[in-house]
Amino acid sequence: MRVLVVGAGAVGGVVAGVLTEAGRDLTVLVRPGAVADVLAADGLTLTDAAGTRRVPVRATTSLDGGDRFGVALLATQPGDLDAAAAAVADHLTDDGAFVVLSNGLCEERLARVYGVDRVLGGVVAWGASTDGPGAVVRTSGGTFQVGRLDGADDPRVQAVSDLLTPVAPAPVTDNLRGARWTKLAFNSAISTLGTLGGDRVGALIGHTFVRTLALDVLSEAVAVARAEQVRLAPLSGWVSLDAVSLDPAQRAATVSPARWLRHLALLAVGLRIRNLRSSMLRELERGRTPAVDHLNGEIVAAAARHGLSAPVNEAARQAVHALARGEATPGLDTLRDLHARTRAR
Repeated sequence: MRVLVVGAGAVGGVVAGVLTEAGRDLTVLVRPGAVADVLAADGLTLTDAAGTRRVPVRATTSLDGGDRFGVALLATQPGDLDAAAAAVADHLTDDGAFVVLSNGLCEERLARVYGVDRVLGGVVAWGASTDGPGAVVRTSGGTFQVGRLDGADDPRVQAVSDLLTPVAPAPVTDNLRGARWTKLAFNSAISTLGTLGGDRVGALIGHTFVRTLALDVLSEAVAVARAEQVRLAPLSGWVSLDAVSLDPAQRAATVSPARWLRHLALLAVGLRIRNLRSSMLRELERGRTPAVDHLNGEIVAAAARHGLSAPVNEAARQAVHALARGEATPGLDTLRDLHARTRAR
């Protein structure tokens, strides 16, 4: 099976590097620019538990008319995913499929265009960062969750699981939507608050007010997911959302055993991914549009469909856009301001 990886950022770069070392027939599609130039001249610099080394990945900025791939691993930012899929759709084989590695609820968008049978999901439950163009770092262990939105039995799902296993264990799930919503909730807390705080998770999670914001974001996400009739699924190696979210009565209680147990659970999560730096923060530093509308914005939009509100997610979304407009700078003061405003509300 010929494999196309679209995007060579943190996740795409790690996947491309490890699968190339594993001998897969793999091509990496990237935009013209610094990353493409580095990959062409020097290869990919990959750092993980095995050390740092150069991997000579096969990279290109365009595909030939006759190029056909059995699977396209989409590892772009969520806002770029639709265009990326459109650019490679004609290069899939007749039984080929997209595999979404991006964050957000991207499988649902692609399925509306290409059909549910052409779209598979690979929920990434491990961490990675970039260290400059063409340089990626694996920051934490974990797994993939691989499946179809409709949970149907599909031999391609097992094939993708086998393909991804050299990177991380890739168990098959019949509840991809539940796994995706779980990841969306965690991303909406970890990535968004990490962007606003301008630092790695480990440097932020020790602050009580940061954990309080995370609890609010996660609790709103869980309430909305249940309204969407999503059967939330735990991600392997992560705590369940029940352990890091509060029901309305628990949120109303300023001090309670339930609240402090969840603070401890968040500390445990933060320790595990302490080296993670938000990819959205890196995008902002590069002057690109942040993907917050595909994280917290998805929760806010789904809440509105059910007559609910998600005020902390909405405030966090607006705060990230304020960073993008240059009206604020990332740091603890920005997070403190968000905490104060949402507490007052």
